[in-house]
Amino acid sequence: MNYKDYYKIMAVDKTATQDEIKTSYRKLARKFHPDVSKEKDAETRFKDINEAYEVLRDKEKRAAYDQLGSNWKAGQSGFTPPPSWQNQYQQGNGNFNAGSQGDFSDFFESLFGGGFGKGQQASGGRRPMKGKDSNTKILINIEDAYTGATRNFSLQDQVVNPQGRAQAKDRTLKVSIPKGIKPGQKIRLQKQGQAGIGGAPNGDLYLEVAFNPNPLYVIEGADVITEVSISPWQAALGEKVIVPTPTGNIDLSLPKLISSGSKMRLKGRGLPCKVAGDFFVKLKIVFPKTLSTEEEALYQKLKTIETKANNESKT
Repeated sequence: MNYKDYYKIMAVDKTATQDEIKTSYRKLARKFHPDVSKEKDAETRFKDINEAYEVLRDKEKRAAYDQLGSNWKAGQSGFTPPPSWQNQYQQGNGNFNAGSQGDFSDFFESLFGGGFGKGQQASGGRRPMKGKDSNTKILINIEDAYTGATRNFSLQDQVVNPQGRAQAKDRTLKVSIPKGIKPGQKIRLQKQGQAGIGGAPNGDLYLEVAFNPNPLYVIEGADVITEVSISPWQAALGEKVIVPTPTGNIDLSLPKLISSGSKMRLKGRGLPCKVAGDFFVKLKIVFPKTLSTEEEALYQKLKTIETKANNESKT
């Protein structure tokens, strides 16, 4: 069994602060997570990173590991903890809490697991410990936020097989989408997180909600914005136009002489949260790509009328 240099694994100095360790962990965990990483040794690196972080984020574990490291060199083969370590930590004379969870190496278990310290059961097994909470994202349609819905959601868990190796396991959950939920809000699924230890309950699973891209709508908080193209005569005369909304099309009456870029507000027609948002219709005047002879003649006539009116107003 070889000594493990947890600082090297975490790509930090021995003097690193807890915030620096946490920042490095997040960066490395994203890079080597088996679900997304294309690195050949991603699974092994991910396990090593979690193990190193388990030690270095805990002040007691880190202090104990630092004391050990002053006498033992990284990479030394045939590693066994020195007698002083056993006297101080295995017999539980200090305040060291050895409770841990995860699929860790023999090196880790020789120091912090297997009946060492006060945090372990007398039988040598791990003490009961609630599973950690998990976080992931779920994509829904904007229509789901207007009406509420039930959706099946698939995810992958990292589990340990009978051979002691981590592997991915698929599972599907039925998720209730509450009416009025906004992007960034979380749905809590009790006891669907990481497995507990020693019969303790599982952690919870938190699903952060995001909306599937929709070319019709832009979401700003609880407000919803859509853009509608109108013709020049619709802008001038104030006709009715059809506007798509997440709950169906509506007829919108335009005021006369409305400008391109104007917004019309439909109060309370945004996301139906506790405080409902508004629905905004942004208008864009669009000219036809070609004009018929008759249409061109009409525009020329309009130009003549407008020019005459401007000249009269100046006299």
